[in-house]
Amino acid sequence: FPFLLGHEAAGTVSAVGAGVTNVAVGDFVILNWRAVCGQCRACLKGEPQYCFNTHNATQKMTLADGTELSPALGIGAFVEKTLVHSGQCTKVDPTAPATAAGLLGCGVMAGVGAAINTGAVKRGESVAVFGCGGVGDAAIAGAKLAGASTIIAVDIDDRKLEWAKKMGATHTVNSKNTDAVEAIKGHTGGFGVDVAIDA
Repeated sequence: FPFLLGHEAAGTVSAVGAGVTNVAVGDFVILNWRAVCGQCRACLKGEPQYCFNTHNATQKMTLADGTELSPALGIGAFVEKTLVHSGQCTKVDPTAPATAAGLLGCGVMAGVGAAINTGAVKRGESVAVFGCGGVGDAAIAGAKLAGASTIIAVDIDDRKLEWAKKMGATHTVNSKNTDAVEAIKGHTGGFGVDVAIDA
């Protein structure tokens, strides 16, 4: 403590440190929760999501009295300005709304990554996603991108289930009113799903 919350953000670069070449002042960026090293075994295998040596900004943010702040995931976005490692910045289209672009740095990456990287969803497989908030909807989109044939969204909020359909869910289950296990079996010929994602 003091701990600075906030880990999904987009904004404009206002200053860069010595040796930074990937972003410049004025660039519109999203902030990633991992600055990968690019040199470890995982990075060299093309699996940066498993980087063994992620890092954050070396210089610490401080309060006016010099007290060091601990930023959430090295970002600490609940401030007017934050200090991050340049590897945590990804340039994006400056016309994109910051409220949408910021989601790419965590929620979208986590959900799509859960479907494509961790779950390794393949064409024709069936997927159930439990929880249809930002990460869950991104997992549904990731499953659709991977070619899943049956994508079952499970939540207790009908409004979120409607959003899930727009993201690619082929079936929805409101587990507040329906036994989710039985419903999933019903949508998969009694087998259950190939991949289940808890979001």
